[in-house]
Amino acid sequence: MSVHSEAACKKCTYFDDHAANGQHADAEAGLCRFNPPVTQPEPDSHGLWPIVAKSDWCGHFETGTTVN
Repeated sequence: MSVHSEAACKKCTYFDDHAANGQHADAEAGLCRFNPPVTQPEPDSHGLWPIVAKSDWCGHFETGTTVN
């Protein structure tokens, strides 16, 4: 098993498998809660959490209790 599959988003503390940004739940994706929501171009729009695939990975991976 590769290092990347061991550190996949689905196993990360910061992964949230709730419905992506208020939309329908996606079985293969979720929200990354490491950074704050991304701002939108319209001043009165809400920020959105980045959507990531469960198999994605990054350098912020942290094991432990999950948010979801």
